[in-house]
Amino acid sequence: MADDLALDEVVRFTSDLIRLDTTNRGGGDCRERPAAEYAAEQLADAGLEPVLLERTEGRTNVVARVEGSDPAAGALLVHGHLDVVPAEAADWSVHPFSGEVRDGVVWGRGAVDMKNMDAMILAVVRSWARAGVRPRRDVVIAFTADEEASAEDGSGFLADRHRDLFEGCTEGVSESGAFTFHDGSGRQIYPIAAGERGTGWLKLTARGRAGHGSKVNRENAVTRLAAAITRIGAHEWPLRLTPTVSAALTELAALYGVDPDLAHADLLLEKLGPAAKLVESTVRNSANPTMLEAGYKVNVIPGEAVAYVDGRFLPGGEDEFRTTLDRLTGPDVDWEFAHREVALQAPLDTPTYARMRAAIEEFAPEGHVVPYCMSGGTDAKQFSRLGITGYGFTPLRLPEGYDYQAMFHGVDERVPVDALHFGVRVLDRFLRSA
Repeated sequence: MADDLALDEVVRFTSDLIRLDTTNRGGGDCRERPAAEYAAEQLADAGLEPVLLERTEGRTNVVARVEGSDPAAGALLVHGHLDVVPAEAADWSVHPFSGEVRDGVVWGRGAVDMKNMDAMILAVVRSWARAGVRPRRDVVIAFTADEEASAEDGSGFLADRHRDLFEGCTEGVSESGAFTFHDGSGRQIYPIAAGERGTGWLKLTARGRAGHGSKVNRENAVTRLAAAITRIGAHEWPLRLTPTVSAALTELAALYGVDPDLAHADLLLEKLGPAAKLVESTVRNSANPTMLEAGYKVNVIPGEAVAYVDGRFLPGGEDEFRTTLDRLTGPDVDWEFAHREVALQAPLDTPTYARMRAAIEEFAPEGHVVPYCMSGGTDAKQFSRLGITGYGFTPLRLPEGYDYQAMFHGVDERVPVDALHFGVRVLDRFLRSA
């Protein structure tokens, strides 16, 4: 088991990493190097040989390998990103880059997404070094840049240009799963991610006839774009159940003692109460308009109007997604992928999944472990190019009333110290046995 020093270090590392401002504003506006150097220093102090890698100056990634005791076993990738989304200090109760520890809670941007996991990884491998522990499998550690944007400077760069560092890796774990979900009736559920919807960020372009704003114009680009956006926003996507979501619904139905009628999944979701939140965003594709760009003067009809849509598609659902967008945009609006990444699905009948479940059950015997699919995406998408099957496993035991999902990209992001201690213990138990 991880020693007491590891419990102290995970809090300190989380706080220190938060204080290193690695805000990713998109478009290359980020510098992860200070956090990468900090992580590399902790790894080197544990006797490892971390490699720092950059595609773009300042956009730094760290990779290191812990040798396992069984050379025949496939290696396990454990990864976390170093960048964070922006935070407006005026909106926060505590400065978002203070890393303040107050009343048993670590505050700041990245406390959940995901410098907490980075700190857990560092604390675990350092405790192994002190105790002379070797895991069964090789454990490859990767701290990445650019996850909060395109990943081109991070996991995409590593997968495309440095695949040799991941030799032998068959599976990987990262965000976001193994956290406590309280259903409001006393049950504690621990969802392990075994899938991700695909990413389809879209750029829509409508073209028309430019002209004076006072004149009749039946070819108004703004009107055409608005009509297409309205159709997309109002579209009711059909229900589609993937194997991961079907397994989640089946296990939740058993937990709540209701009929697991997957043929009427919408009705089943209603019977699950608050627990339906774990799956309701992953039973269908989605497309949400998010940005509009058009015009330069109120009395000038522009010849072009542009919109952006955050699209997500289920494993096996990309063809339907494309076909539907063709229909919804219509003949006057073109669309293209501004950014696209694959959907993922991981098997549940594996020793690795069983060991993740066992690790949670050892330290949270009151909990109920279920699989789930993430509505968003992670670096596991890029690492899948290397044949690495990804799971979401960032263990946190959280108190009732703590809204875990609201912490992602939210105001007053924070993580309890007790949750970090739990995470270290569970991660240590899992990685030793994996």
